[in-house]
Amino acid sequence: MRLKKILMISAMLLTGSLMGMAHAAPDQINIAYVKSPFNLQNIVMKQNQLLEKEFQKDGIKINWVSINSGAQQAQAMAAGSLDVSAVMNTASLLMANGAGNKVYVATGVARPTQVFAIVGQPGKQMKIEDLKGKKVAGPKGTALHQILVAALKSKGMTINDVEFLQMDPGKAQAALLGKHVDAALLAAGLIIKANQAGAKTIVTADGFVNPLLVMAVSEKFAKENPALLQRIVKVHRQTTQWISDNYEKAITMGAKEEGVSFDDAKKLAQWSHYFDVITEQDMQSLKLDQDFLLENGMMQNKVNTDQLVLPMARQ
Repeated sequence: MRLKKILMISAMLLTGSLMGMAHAAPDQINIAYVKSPFNLQNIVMKQNQLLEKEFQKDGIKINWVSINSGAQQAQAMAAGSLDVSAVMNTASLLMANGAGNKVYVATGVARPTQVFAIVGQPGKQMKIEDLKGKKVAGPKGTALHQILVAALKSKGMTINDVEFLQMDPGKAQAALLGKHVDAALLAAGLIIKANQAGAKTIVTADGFVNPLLVMAVSEKFAKENPALLQRIVKVHRQTTQWISDNYEKAITMGAKEEGVSFDDAKKLAQWSHYFDVITEQDMQSLKLDQDFLLENGMMQNKVNTDQLVLPMARQ
């Protein structure tokens, strides 16, 4: 009887030990580096090695992974190769959750209504209705894709009325300037460079979509490492404050990283509307975005948007 009791206690201790191991701090954090569309917090955070300094004493390595597409970021989270995205658009976040891949909002980043645009070929000024039957290149499952659908809808059209070609924004810009496509979905510096090359903006997000960029986290990392996530959010918010206190220095860093002039970088920063705390208005935007995505077949299943925003994001 005594031996049986000893064995039971040993088993309980072993189980507790294994549970502790399962939730032990990781030796590295995989975080998406997303510099476009002029994500100044992410640029400053990486270049100043702020997360590396925060976790150095813990022996935790910060592994930056360059993934611009929100859809691809969500896929990487589902595969376990990405823990946090410094910047993800909420359209991608909603679509991921609608497909059963749980991704949460950890804090806010930007509300860049003027940083996303549909741009036409160099030449005459195109209108939305001119896109019918034309080739349009851009990243699928993103805020840019959402803007295209919304703009077409405003003129009684759908995505089926254009020949939509899945393409990263950089390649879409090259295809546009090479006159291989009629229009491209571009962001930030790519818009400015395309405009300088004679391409004309057809519409921006203004009046069609209220794009919201957030820091996103996988369900696994959020559940297993809440304290580490809180520290990542803390560093992000400190970075936003540093940018405010050192504005010209931050703009200079962003201009160099994006390959644009100081004046253009300043314009992009002004367009971005950086922020930290998710507001009630942002929560309503999430709901409206989901309605739009569902109505236009861009999202599979409805989810509870309130549950997608972690408490730390609203504090």
